[in-house]
Amino acid sequence: MRAVLCKEVGSIQNLVVEEVADLQAAKGKVVITVKACGVNFPDILVCEGKYQFKPPVPFSPGGEVAGIVKAVGEGVNHLKVGDRVFGGLMFGGFAEEVVGDANMFFPIPEGMDFVQASAIMMTYGTSYHALVDRANLQAGETLLVLGAAGGVGLAAVDIGVALGAKVIAAASTADKLAVCQAFGASEVINYAQDDLKDRIKEITQGRGVDVIYDPVGGVYSEPAFRSIAWNGRFLVVGFASDGNNIPKLPLNLPLLKGAAVVGVFWGSFTMREPKKNMQNFMAMMQMFQTGKLKAHIHATYPLERAVEALQEMAERRVIGKVVLVP
Repeated sequence: MRAVLCKEVGSIQNLVVEEVADLQAAKGKVVITVKACGVNFPDILVCEGKYQFKPPVPFSPGGEVAGIVKAVGEGVNHLKVGDRVFGGLMFGGFAEEVVGDANMFFPIPEGMDFVQASAIMMTYGTSYHALVDRANLQAGETLLVLGAAGGVGLAAVDIGVALGAKVIAAASTADKLAVCQAFGASEVINYAQDDLKDRIKEITQGRGVDVIYDPVGGVYSEPAFRSIAWNGRFLVVGFASDGNNIPKLPLNLPLLKGAAVVGVFWGSFTMREPKKNMQNFMAMMQMFQTGKLKAHIHATYPLERAVEALQEMAERRVIGKVVLVP
């Protein structure tokens, strides 16, 4: 089979496409013939050696796939050869085949194609876990999403609207904000032009926002927190702006606002609480089937153009999701 390989960490430019051995399904595992693989910002960080985990080289990046079950290992009862599934793994998705834990793969609902299915595991899984499990977002509350046009950001907008929240989307261009509005954001902030804190104060009439979803972790983190409402929740989702310069927060701010700083590590959550993760996806699949949720696909690329896809994401040109199609 063909796979995109990182043989040397440091740059996505080091990636190559090569033939590698076909995979086998060990106990509790499944082999999936990949039909589509979502591309995410952590894929760049893994290739650069800047992510929380560092797989041994050579490895294939890619953490969310959709495809057809090719083989099942001993003890796997809920999946069979030929099933259409989507799922997640730590790495390995940029390939024609992947092997992963069977409990991390779920049936693709009727009417959903492989590209859509590959675009929801990590982004929607992260955002649903953040907003529902960690923030307990309620209908009628105000949600601010930073980096709102990115993969997890747009998923957060989509889920927030579906949960009945008033969503404020913050992004850097008018085109990105237009997509956020199409996904139901009631207010938008162009933080390349507007003062974030002033606009939040204006939109909320000085009250502040109940929940802040921050996958960017940059210069806007503290101004956003200074605009949080009493008893608000600040979700630390990621550091897409610069993983080497993680922002700091004066600890008097949570005290003064009676607010909580809440960490969101979806990958660890899936391993520690697989049953709860499965319940989350069952709930989301109902929302997708009833039309309440729908992933936005920016573009699709073949494996040979994986570097181009990652470069487009690194340069902040992606709205929604980029997908590789072997």
